[in-house]
Amino acid sequence: MSAWRESLGKNRKIEFLADTCGEFTKAIGLEFDASSLLGNVMRCKHFLMIVNHGKVKALNVEPDGTSLTCSAAEDVLKII
Repeated sequence: MSAWRESLGKNRKIEFLADTCGEFTKAIGLEFDASSLLGNVMRCKHFLMIVNHGKVKALNVEPDGTSLTCSAAEDVLKII
C-alpha cells in the first residue's frame, strides 16, 4: 500500500488508511478467523472501500476473505 501511495505523488486525491488494532475491522464486521493459518489470531478480510465525502460509494469484500478477485488495485481503478 505504501508503494502505491508514494507512486501517486504529493498531489494525490486518494487517502490511504491503516487499521493496525483492528477496531475499524470489528466495527464493520469484516473480521477473518485466521487461526488455522496463523495461530490464535483474527485478521481483516481482504476488501476495498471507496468513500467520498464520508459516504461509502463502493465496498467489495472477498468471498473467502483472502483472495484478490474483487479487492485489488485494478478493481479500485475500475470503480473510480
